[in-house]
Amino acid sequence: MPDRLARALAAIDAANAEDPNRIRVRGDEQPKELAHAEMVTEWVRRLRPEASEELLLAARAHHIRRWVIPRSSYPEGRAGYFAWRRKLHEVHAAEVGRILEAEGYDAAAVTRVQQIVRKENLARDPEVQALEDALCLVFLEIQFHDVAARLDRAKMVDVTRKTLRKMSPRARELASAMELGAEDRAIIEQALEGKA
Repeated sequence: MPDRLARALAAIDAANAEDPNRIRVRGDEQPKELAHAEMVTEWVRRLRPEASEELLLAARAHHIRRWVIPRSSYPEGRAGYFAWRRKLHEVHAAEVGRILEAEGYDAAAVTRVQQIVRKENLARDPEVQALEDALCLVFLEIQFHDVAARLDRAKMVDVTRKTLRKMSPRARELASAMELGAEDRAIIEQALEGKA
């Protein structure tokens, strides 16, 4: 790994390590966004072993310092949610841009990482799709069970169907092979079959 990439990843990790929210992942409690960024990076590497430096940086920085703009700072409902997400994309892109410029990345590399972080051209850009796939796989791995416990089954099947629809065939294949509890597996299978 080039020194510059290692320094940039370390700077991103240092920013995410400030997250006051903590989660337990694989038996280890960590700052939420730090753990999430590491897991997304792992999935990106599985999906694209030849991942570019820009994709690896975007995977690590996709939610950089996300906690500074809580969901509660925007109105409830779909419109508020999407407004919050658009704002986050801009904040994450600006944050990672500052880090990359400080580490000597040129304008083209910075712009490319920011495009991936903003998910520009999703489904048409293989690197943006790889990031989306990794995000969905992390959701299935560490958040799915808790969300399923809060929603009724029909709603959870709908959420799962929408998640799977955003994923590439390779990511859906990895999702199908994931080790999950029997009830979670049944929800995913129902969503894959198109049954509600």
